[in-house]
Amino acid sequence: MSADPAEPVYRNPVLDADWSDPDVIRVGDDFYLTASSFGRVPGLPLLHSRDLVNWTLVGHALQRLEPESEFAAPRHDCGVWAPSLRHHDGRFWIFWGDPDRGVFQVNAPEIRGPWTRPHLVKAGKGLIDPCPLWDDETGEAYLVHAWAKSRSGVKNRLTGHRMHPHGTELLDEGKVIVDGDRIPGWFTLEGPKLYRHDGWFWIFAPAGGVETGWQGAFRSRAFFGPYEEKVVLEQKDTDVNGPHQGGWVRTPSGEDWFLHFQQRGAYGRVVHLQPMRWGGGGGTSRSSEAESGGGWPVIGDDGAPVAEHRRPDLPPQPPAAPATDDDFPGGRPGRQWQWTANPRDGWATHHSADGLRLTCVRTPDAHDLRALPNVLTQRLPGTPCTVEVDLRLDDGEPGARAGLAVLGDAYSWIGLQRGPDGTVRLVHRFAETVADQERDAAPPRPAPSGRARLRVDIDAGARCRFSYDTGDTGDTANTADTGDGAGQGGFRPSGQVFAATPWRWVGALLGLVALAPTGQGHAGTATFTQFRIRIQEKRADR
Repeated sequence: MSADPAEPVYRNPVLDADWSDPDVIRVGDDFYLTASSFGRVPGLPLLHSRDLVNWTLVGHALQRLEPESEFAAPRHDCGVWAPSLRHHDGRFWIFWGDPDRGVFQVNAPEIRGPWTRPHLVKAGKGLIDPCPLWDDETGEAYLVHAWAKSRSGVKNRLTGHRMHPHGTELLDEGKVIVDGDRIPGWFTLEGPKLYRHDGWFWIFAPAGGVETGWQGAFRSRAFFGPYEEKVVLEQKDTDVNGPHQGGWVRTPSGEDWFLHFQQRGAYGRVVHLQPMRWGGGGGTSRSSEAESGGGWPVIGDDGAPVAEHRRPDLPPQPPAAPATDDDFPGGRPGRQWQWTANPRDGWATHHSADGLRLTCVRTPDAHDLRALPNVLTQRLPGTPCTVEVDLRLDDGEPGARAGLAVLGDAYSWIGLQRGPDGTVRLVHRFAETVADQERDAAPPRPAPSGRARLRVDIDAGARCRFSYDTGDTGDTANTADTGDGAGQGGFRPSGQVFAATPWRWVGALLGLVALAPTGQGHAGTATFTQFRIRIQEKRADR
């Protein structure tokens, strides 16, 4: 939800959707943020702000996932994990870990590109969350990364390397510079962000797990250690669980701020903005008091996340937020949309009018949307909302279908399907987490016009109520009210309430899909128009 610049305070979260594992930098008067994109394409989203509160999506740094063959089918929890964004030597740099292949980087002269193709900096399994540092004091370059136990058998430690200043290769085999197993009570140490400040090497890194953990800070006079640590942000008595993993940024006037995520179930990892200052004492030091010095980061309200706070000392900006609505001009989806795997030619047709024209792609996986690469998705808003889209099922073969989905480990979708006799029916289907095939959520209904307006009302707790309007005025039940008092007109409710679920690391997604069972020849197309998300201003679950 965008923030009104006339108000003296902002409210968290500033990005109320799944912008997972955010990192942030400032270049001049502009702030830029990137986030994990896992197996969706395009990847590495690029967001821009001038006040740290209002953000817009300006592009993506990664147009396709490599190797192409490995991401031809959905790999929802793989791909791009926890990127780090930096600006050095006149270029933007993003480093990330693919848990199955190693540490990659891309770079560009401008935030909108052109970005280089991915370059493998270090090969290996389980190498995640890399962050580079170019040390202006010495001219040296470094990189730190964490470990994924699922691939490497190792976790809870950070490994440091000397890096070539060109950012293309590492210059040593690496050394464990922070071992979380040696710190009482610390576990799942990951997500490091590397900085130089006040003569110290600083590593900001979370621990304790995404739902219940905390944010730590580590410092050392030498990059390879030894480091001392301190917890600098934790839930305390707030309702912000697991506040951690993000980036520190300083404004032109010298204010310090920290952006981090909060895990919120089906909504994914929403982004909070915390005030930050330097000067806190403490830390568990393994060096002398004289060597330690002073000046630890103090984040939030003395280490607790704030729900609202005075705005950053930056020029007021008009309200803004990443786009959600789309008329699909020329048949092209907006920047907010991502495919669930590398796209192929022919999935979407460009044309001279508005509307998204999707091919009903033939597939042996027509019974399970989770296995399809040709689902066009965007993030589920973290606030109660209503999602609507117009759908027309164009000429096609029996079995061709298309619709609007809420997609996660479990899913539900509503749409149109052409029957064996050529007639079109309104269908509503779902699949449980443990099921490998979908089944009907409501009986099929006639849709003689081959058109429907589809709706999902998403309430607190990501509870989804599906409804539709086929324009069939002969059906008196077509005027039923779905109960939100918003003047439903011809919308009819369909099926039971569906509780959206996340993937393992990814929040639930809204999806548009067109498909057909296996067979020969073209199976037809579906056209989506007027995609809209209406946010309900009252946050019932906040």
